[in-house]
Amino acid sequence: METLDVTVIEPRLKHPTIFEKFDALVGGDAFIIHNDHDPKPLYYQMIAERGQVFEWEYLEEGPETWEVKITKLNIGEKPKTIGELVANDFRKAEIFRKFGLDFCCAGKKSVKDACNAKGIDAELVQKSLDEIDAQVADHNQDYKSWDLGFLADYVLNTHHKYVVDSLPILYQLTEKVARRHGEAHPELIEIERLFNIVADELTDHMVKEENILFPYIKELALAKKNNTKMESSPFGSIENPIRMMESEHTLVGGVSERMNELSNGYTPPSNACASYSVLFHKLNEFEKDLHQHIHLENNILFPGAIELEKELLN
Repeated sequence: METLDVTVIEPRLKHPTIFEKFDALVGGDAFIIHNDHDPKPLYYQMIAERGQVFEWEYLEEGPETWEVKITKLNIGEKPKTIGELVANDFRKAEIFRKFGLDFCCAGKKSVKDACNAKGIDAELVQKSLDEIDAQVADHNQDYKSWDLGFLADYVLNTHHKYVVDSLPILYQLTEKVARRHGEAHPELIEIERLFNIVADELTDHMVKEENILFPYIKELALAKKNNTKMESSPFGSIENPIRMMESEHTLVGGVSERMNELSNGYTPPSNACASYSVLFHKLNEFEKDLHQHIHLENNILFPGAIELEKELLN
């Protein structure tokens, strides 16, 4: 593989030379750039001017020299997003959780982009993902192959039900623990406030899904199954309510992430009382369920419904 030594190129010609080299590649080919500083500005310029048509891999990262392998993707090929990776194999959700990468609300980023945003070693994450690929998959979790109507019912009967069942005890525990321990641990008062935001948002959010969006998705799935025509919805394209649902997911996900930070990953102090420990255990459980809940909607149910509507109405 050819290495382009950028250090010997006149400064004003460096980026044009690299772009010329990249544009001459055919899909699947790559070259290496050698530099005396981190060429990250080039990465952002390539994203802006060429789009997601390349892969960027650090081979050496300073302190004196940097080498980056740039691979041109085939036409129409894009790096899989972390949401797509989890949609294809839910076992990978645990890998992203381990590294603190959001695969649900921020699931539209590639592994490298998500890692770069958080300062995480992308190669280490990829190695863990590769280890998952080497294992035998559990086809019971192949949500992507499920009928969309069945998946909508699954989300409702599993995740919506979990939220409804969990809210009363969590309302009680967050209030109780904040009242008793908030003076010594003021973060508990903020966690109670944030949880109330999450609970209120989810309650309203689920009503809209259950009364408007999910019934329409089930109508789409039934029309596909019976090969019947589908009338346009009263809200226009299904993309309209989906955009609203995804926006609300982002809000809830951000508040949930802040609770995680305040609680140090829901780790109670060594002298925590039983209620304190139970609260953090339940909040951790609630967050994990929320991640899977939003993932199934954002990365599988919603994209599938958009494509199905286009197929049936065109």
